[in-house]
Amino acid sequence: MSPSLDAGPRTHSIACMPGDGIGTEVVAAGVEVLKAVAKIGSFKLEFKDYDWSSETYKKTGKYIPDGGLDELRKHDAILFGAVGAPDVPDHISLWGLRLAICQPLQQYANVRPTKVFRGTQSPLRNCADGDLDWVIIRENSEGEYAGQGGRSHKGLPWETSTEVSIFSRHAVERIFRFAFETAQKRPRKLLTVVTKSNAQRSGMVMWDEVAAAVAKDFPDVTVDKMLVDAMTVRMVNKPKSLDTIVATNLHADILSDLAAALAGSIGIAPTSNLDPTRQNPSMFEPIHGSAFDIAGKGIANPVGTFWTASEMLKWLGEEDAAQLLLDATEDVCGQGILTGDLGGKATTQEVTNAVIKAVQTRANKSKSS
Repeated sequence: MSPSLDAGPRTHSIACMPGDGIGTEVVAAGVEVLKAVAKIGSFKLEFKDYDWSSETYKKTGKYIPDGGLDELRKHDAILFGAVGAPDVPDHISLWGLRLAICQPLQQYANVRPTKVFRGTQSPLRNCADGDLDWVIIRENSEGEYAGQGGRSHKGLPWETSTEVSIFSRHAVERIFRFAFETAQKRPRKLLTVVTKSNAQRSGMVMWDEVAAAVAKDFPDVTVDKMLVDAMTVRMVNKPKSLDTIVATNLHADILSDLAAALAGSIGIAPTSNLDPTRQNPSMFEPIHGSAFDIAGKGIANPVGTFWTASEMLKWLGEEDAAQLLLDATEDVCGQGILTGDLGGKATTQEVTNAVIKAVQTRANKSKSS
């Protein structure tokens, strides 16, 4: 189920999937803050919990039970925490849960905004306020993560493994159109296409050709192209030269983690896994992973989840509430109420309480003005 943005009184059904490690802590914080925002807004949020985790896998042999995807389709959005456990191989957990949701539900556009919040600091020495404000668009359905390939002659000296990247014109064109439309809506109207067509002479050459063809339909968007290795250098040395970025499944996965680190911490970075057709629910998650080294200590940074929750509200049509939540979160960072990854000493709950208070303060000011 996907919401009609023209509907009347609004109730949004949210599937909550905390998953593993700190996912349980930050999703709980996110729900707490979302409930506070909904009380102020003219809409309702209904949450249903799904205990699909590595513990579930170890008990049942499955992350997703039979009929699970059909259950998810009944919701308007999915709030996801993290997946991954020390005693489950990463390829099993990733393909068993996150990718097992993204691909069948056609969440082909992965969107990762990045900026330096007030009160936080980029590790880049010369990064001034506003210099780093990007949106990275990641193709989320095929490419290097298409799941095509295999292994033969296991254990023998001539054991062979293949990992096949898939680039279909259909999927490449739709992600480029989404990326151009995103760039078109941003003030700078600037799109950087990331490629590696000098070395990958089939799929990535087609990638470049489709980018050039789609660009003709968006004459108001300025386009440039970067090889992925050179892109890492540009992100570090010239952050102000970038705005909207589009890359393949693997390349954007790596670049978005670098972007989060350059913004101050991977703990503040959000992700939206979107089905732009709205035929399926979209999934929203912070990108920090399960972080078992700090799980259970109450010190996980919930800011990434709050920003993710803001992106979810925006997608559901609650743009005022989304902006309220994002502004309140940045207010709290500006007050120096930060977790350890950002140089502070606050706990997860202390940051959560502060954001709820900031939401209420901003809402009261808006009513009195």
